Amino acid sequence: MPRLRQPPDEPAVRAALLRGVDAPPSEDTARLATFLTRAFGATTAAVIHYGSHAQSSDARPDSAHDFFVIVDSYADAYASLTSTVRPSYSPRTATALAHVLPPNVISLTLNEPGRKLRAKCAVLSTHDLRRLCSPRAPDHCTRGRLFQHVQLVWTRDARSRQEALDALLDARVGTIDWSRPYLPSVFNVESYCRRLLETSFAAEIRPEGGERIAALIAAQRDVVLPVYDSLLQWLVVSRIVTQEGNVYRLTAPPGLARRAASRLWFLKSKGRATARWLKYVALYEGWLDYIVQKIARRSGRTIVLTERERRWPLIFLWPKVIEYVRTRPQVRTARKEE
Repeated sequence: MPRLRQPPDEPAVRAALLRGVDAPPSEDTARLATFLTRAFGATTAAVIHYGSHAQSSDARPDSAHDFFVIVDSYADAYASLTSTVRPSYSPRTATALAHVLPPNVISLTLNEPGRKLRAKCAVLSTHDLRRLCSPRAPDHCTRGRLFQHVQLVWTRDARSRQEALDALLDARVGTIDWSRPYLPSVFNVESYCRRLLETSFAAEIRPEGGERIAALIAAQRDVVLPVYDSLLQWLVVSRIVTQEGNVYRLTAPPGLARRAASRLWFLKSKGRATARWLKYVALYEGWLDYIVQKIARRSGRTIVLTERERRWPLIFLWPKVIEYVRTRPQVRTARKEE
């Protein structure tokens, strides 16, 4: 089966595949984006809003907004952050970790009269953004977030905007390559998007079960389904898929070797995603409370930590971590589907 290496050149197709990217952000999102550009300084190239607030998918008003902050230089970005926000970690530590399993994920808070706005920021260089959205991506982390509905809320200039758009286009067009071993023999645009989400969720240890996928489909239906309808139409022209009414088939389904290679790649991706948790401990302010609150919000399961577990989590928290991973809703959903 042919594999896509380049996104389409036709302006109309590119515009259709980037539907929703320029949707106006909320006032809180815009304020946070401005705050982030000041915090990271002149090296900031773009700010991409993603996640539950961008998708309007059951986000609580007090929950953090999710951003990719795209920078020219990690060293300059963290030096600026240290001078403006003064995080607990040093710029040297953050810069060194930025080159290990990128992105770094950090927490920043904008204090306003009577309330706080929180941002969870995945920090990537322009070079790493393009690489992690491309067929050369070493894992699924970045592509698994950016193929969904996102907002390009700020760019420094025309060149930075084009680089960000090119990466987003790569992330969306590339879905056909990583999803094809998991596609049913016949699919429509909704089942295509559902399989993208199912495959992406399976590539990480997550607190949600299958109901979260249904909620994401419902929340993004008006934006994301037209995007992938346009992609599938373009794939028909490119002879990657064939169309029969409103359903599609792969022109050449992947063989056993391709399926096995894909399973190994996603297994490696899950390992990299899990290893990235160690960077949370070093860089994410209040990482322990964030994880406990997210588990409670997404799975309905309350985890009570002892004083000893809070003081020395890397020593005493492991029994609860292992028990949760073994019994999380994501595993129960997978067992039911089997």
